[in-house]
Amino acid sequence: MITITSKGGQTISCDIDGKTVVAFPASPDASAQLSLLGTPKEEVKKGVISWPGEYDVGGLAIRGIGHEEGQKVSYAIDNGSVRIAFISTPLHQWTDHNMELLGDIDILCLPADDAKLAQKFIDEVDPRVLIPLPTKDEATFVELLKAVGAQDKDIESEYKLKGGLPVEGREVVILKPSK
Repeated sequence: MITITSKGGQTISCDIDGKTVVAFPASPDASAQLSLLGTPKEEVKKGVISWPGEYDVGGLAIRGIGHEEGQKVSYAIDNGSVRIAFISTPLHQWTDHNMELLGDIDILCLPADDAKLAQKFIDEVDPRVLIPLPTKDEATFVELLKAVGAQDKDIESEYKLKGGLPVEGREVVILKPSK
């Protein structure tokens, strides 16, 4: 089972088969087994990934994808049945090579920095589940929700994937930050 919750802004906590992964915390999250940082850190710490590359941690295949000459890192995590992407902010145009590295994504956690860029990214990736993250301002977030037809969606405290992914269409999940 996969459970995704928001910790505010771009920070997402994801429980994947009993392993807690926190993407884009301000600093490594001590409560998580794994913290994925958006910018590379010189000092490597146990339970922290901050560099582009491929990692295998406790049965999770993790790919860090570098942007802006390695200054920013986005991630794709695969547990063998579901592939989740955590895209770093600020959102920008991705190269074809980076899109190939990202691969087929089932659940996309995407910053709402630029509604037009986000819509283009969503169209290219075509995820089954989209989790937009309010990272810039409310107007940009609302514009993105309108673009994906989710402006009237209820805000949820968490997203749980118990069985399979949606077979048709795309499910848009708006998460309320947890305390």
